[in-house]
Amino acid sequence: MPFMLELVMLDTAFVLAICAVLAGLAYWRGLLTPSGSVGAFVMGLVIGIMGGLEWVLVLLIFLLSSFAATRYRFEAKRAMGQQEGSRGERGFSNVVANGLVACVAAALHPWLGDKAAILFLAAVAAAASDTLASELGVLHPNAYIITSGRRVAPGTNGAVSLGGTVWAFVAAAYTALVGCAVFAWTGALELTLVALSVPMLAGFLGCQIDSVFGATLEARGVLSKLTNNLASITLATALAAAVMFLV
Repeated sequence: MPFMLELVMLDTAFVLAICAVLAGLAYWRGLLTPSGSVGAFVMGLVIGIMGGLEWVLVLLIFLLSSFAATRYRFEAKRAMGQQEGSRGERGFSNVVANGLVACVAAALHPWLGDKAAILFLAAVAAAASDTLASELGVLHPNAYIITSGRRVAPGTNGAVSLGGTVWAFVAAAYTALVGCAVFAWTGALELTLVALSVPMLAGFLGCQIDSVFGATLEARGVLSKLTNNLASITLATALAAAVMFLV
């Protein structure tokens, strides 16, 4: 067997093992349902094979931060009826809604190179921004509909708060910074202002798009919470792609 083929098979086996262990641990710790673990395993496998192990590491960092935000003051959110699942766990649909665009970006890596890595970070940053804005913003009492400014109860579709907006930016910035650092350290991406700023701004913008869709399409029943997530992440990543191919 040629050496390069052996190396590819070894890398694939390693990615397979890592994704299986992470999906299993996520289920064991109550972070994912059985179907959510399967979805995470498949997506992690695609991302790891098409991108590399560093891409899986970035995804893992997002998962850990999002689950930490979910568990933070969980009983308070349960009392408000704003909790995720019965214990904060995510199912298959949630995993797909938040990870599909990042998975597609990784699949395009052989053809787009660095641009695919930046689009991957933009998709992950948008998911992280919306997750932290939702999970931590709902704990802030002063919430307003993004399209009208009308004051509403926290957790209402399309509602935003100062605290939630701050967390949305922090999550997008954190994801872009850590992701770029990991990619630069492994040589997968050159650390530039564009590589850092595009995912950061796209991620934050994706969260605002989610709120606008929530106040309009989701409030009218055109979108569900999860299809809203998928649509807003897709649009934010598409905007990042437009910038990437213009600069």
